[in-house]
Amino acid sequence: MYKPNVAPMGWNSWDCYGAAVTEKEVRQNAEFMAENLKEYGWDYVVVDIQWYEPGATTHEYRPFADLCMDEYGRLLPAPGRFPSAEGGKGFAPLAEYVHSLGLKFGIHIMRGIPRQAVHKNLPILGSDKTARDIARSNSICWWNPDMYGVKADEAGRAYYDSIFKLYASWGVDFIKCDDICRELPREEEEMVMLSESLQNCGRDMVLSLSPGPALLEKSELYKQVANMWRITDDFWDDWKLLYAMFERAEKWSIHAGAGHYPDADMLPIGPIKQDYDKNNKTAFTHDEQITMMSLWSIMRSPLIIGGEMTGFDDFTMGLITNEGILKMHRNSRHAHQVFRRDINGHETCVWVAADCEGGMYIALFNLSDDDNEITVPLEELEINMPVAATELWSGQTGDFTESITASVPAHGAMVFYV
Repeated sequence: MYKPNVAPMGWNSWDCYGAAVTEKEVRQNAEFMAENLKEYGWDYVVVDIQWYEPGATTHEYRPFADLCMDEYGRLLPAPGRFPSAEGGKGFAPLAEYVHSLGLKFGIHIMRGIPRQAVHKNLPILGSDKTARDIARSNSICWWNPDMYGVKADEAGRAYYDSIFKLYASWGVDFIKCDDICRELPREEEEMVMLSESLQNCGRDMVLSLSPGPALLEKSELYKQVANMWRITDDFWDDWKLLYAMFERAEKWSIHAGAGHYPDADMLPIGPIKQDYDKNNKTAFTHDEQITMMSLWSIMRSPLIIGGEMTGFDDFTMGLITNEGILKMHRNSRHAHQVFRRDINGHETCVWVAADCEGGMYIALFNLSDDDNEITVPLEELEINMPVAATELWSGQTGDFTESITASVPAHGAMVFYV
């Protein structure tokens, strides 16, 4: 199984374009990443859901819309939205362009086989069975009705083999598979079969499972079949969702390891929901965005940008190019919550992690609605000597002999490397 040595970093089209992203928008974001972010480790460009739906215009799905597919029931990009796919070329030309920029290309898929392929009873490539033979008509995603589940048998495997070989021929580097992560144990056999087909397709691909929340009791299975899995349902720019992520992160952080990473979902930063209004921007405050980036990075969640990057301002660029924070994302090991408690009427959360090259990270989170001075005795961090520290967001340095003290704004964070 392919195991990336760092949690993936990149961009996904969902937060800003929903089901309606076009090739032009993918290319402009890829070009921006190559010019401005590649040197910092950002390299995946992922086309999210329903790239095969010609009439998609928003985040909403059109039930039973005609989908683009080949004679074997394999979905194809809608040429009206992705002109380079004309003539059955699929995503090969777009992937080639993304690769020419020194980046990697990914796509979103739904678990299963298109219901339209089943209704037409199309043949399965590599099998004498048909779409109707392999479909599980009682297995339908409740929020997107495009697909039927697939039977975990020889013919079902032939179908999954056929789609992943197609994606490999296009040059796909990243698969985000939806309607599967939280659907266990009901869809467990199909998930395993899908993963095995991907692993045998002849090309290294990251496998990302959605949506969440993932099931904690299935953590070891996720590690065996995927590189990342969603620990939450769709995450948006709402403090209540960010606040709730701390409980999820505490439970899942111990499962980040070599080639497999709990996924706290995309970063809704900068311009988002552009398919509704070009003026839409994240509702997160600057301090909330710092908290989000700090938590995702110390726990080694994948970092997937959700906003339209060509509209990023100086603050947003600073957020995603902070070299100290990104080094923590690469080097953090054994991250965990030290405590979460009320201190002088303010809810305070403290995390630590080792740096694989030496030293350690200490993150102070102010989860209350007011600014607060946080003091943490070094002995609570199991540090028994004075330390020199650098605060990674401000760059300020200082020495701490008995405790770390910092003034942390409401909903904000400070991260120290010692």
